[in-house]
Amino acid sequence: MQSGLSVTSPLNPEHSAAVYAELSARSNDIEAAGRLPQDLADKMANADFYRLVVPEALGGLEAHPQVFFDTLAATAQADSAAGWCLMIGTTTSVTSSSLPTEHAQAIYGTDPKVITAGVTAPMGRADIQADGSVIASGRWPYGSGSQTASWIAGGCTLYKDGEVVTNRFDQPATMLVFFERDQVDIHDDTWQTSGLRGTGSHDFSVNQAHVPEGRWVELGGRPRIDTPLYRFPTLGLLALGVSAVSIGIARHALSVFHKLAVAKTPTGGRRTLANRGAVQADYAMAQAAVDSAEALTRQTIATAWDQASNGQKIGLDMKAKLRLAATHNTWSAAQAVDRLYHAGGGTSIYSKSPLQRCFRDVHVTTQHIMVAQPTYEMTGKVALDIDPKQPL
Repeated sequence: MQSGLSVTSPLNPEHSAAVYAELSARSNDIEAAGRLPQDLADKMANADFYRLVVPEALGGLEAHPQVFFDTLAATAQADSAAGWCLMIGTTTSVTSSSLPTEHAQAIYGTDPKVITAGVTAPMGRADIQADGSVIASGRWPYGSGSQTASWIAGGCTLYKDGEVVTNRFDQPATMLVFFERDQVDIHDDTWQTSGLRGTGSHDFSVNQAHVPEGRWVELGGRPRIDTPLYRFPTLGLLALGVSAVSIGIARHALSVFHKLAVAKTPTGGRRTLANRGAVQADYAMAQAAVDSAEALTRQTIATAWDQASNGQKIGLDMKAKLRLAATHNTWSAAQAVDRLYHAGGGTSIYSKSPLQRCFRDVHVTTQHIMVAQPTYEMTGKVALDIDPKQPL
């Protein structure tokens, strides 16, 4: 595949459009509820949104990464919280290519509408038992979309006989362990934030949860399924997902600002915002920031996909470029939203203004570790032939 060529989505366009329309219509309700309602999550699942990166062998779509990016951006444009929850659900489901067949089938192959969620940070401890199973305990923050999930995963450090188990790099072995929903407690008083309030990203915990042998994925391990999608860097896919939500928020800001600009005449003025030169420039620069960031992303995804499709190893340089494109997406989106928020004047500060929500929400996405400011330093090191000493 060459850069710039379009990629066909396996999703039904009519079903997708209907989901986007309902998410948009109920966006204020999602924000007020502080979580994604189950019926909306189910409609997203029924439209196969959560199956995007599940292997075809398990009945998934195994879609091109560009389709993954575009679907998340479109969902976030309709509602930022829904886009974020979908990002968590889909990036969690990438693990279906690495789980042992038995567990991959039980979680992702049995119910085609299953929703999973999770946090990779190793905030838990899993002790290996004599039969190979583990007993796990831990508490994880940022459990986005957990209320709608049937399975919730948490990163755990592995122990045996009281000692930390190490991996092939002689580092503590970290596993993403899958818990059944009834093994998990969601602490629904912990998500009090400035933005992305509708994601319900509360802490969750497990206490002495028994997990059968193998129902986990080694973080950094090799996928069991060797096809182009699963040769694609997992962290690169996660970063692209986070940034797609940022782009969707910026697209929404551009849309609502357009309506505001043609309708609003500022106090004491005679011309609408749209007829003011400074506003025209702000809108054009915001549009350029979003469009150029997306163009870089499409080019980078296409190049990486070429390599994965040809069986080439995705090297450090390409991994860095994917992370750089994703980070550039998020910060370009934030700059675009900031510009539109300020151009909107006093209207932007009211709670009924979509611009203030875009402003709050996009500045939560910038804080995600996959696209935060330090990523520029890390990717810059790679470009300057300096070992970043961090996984990309």
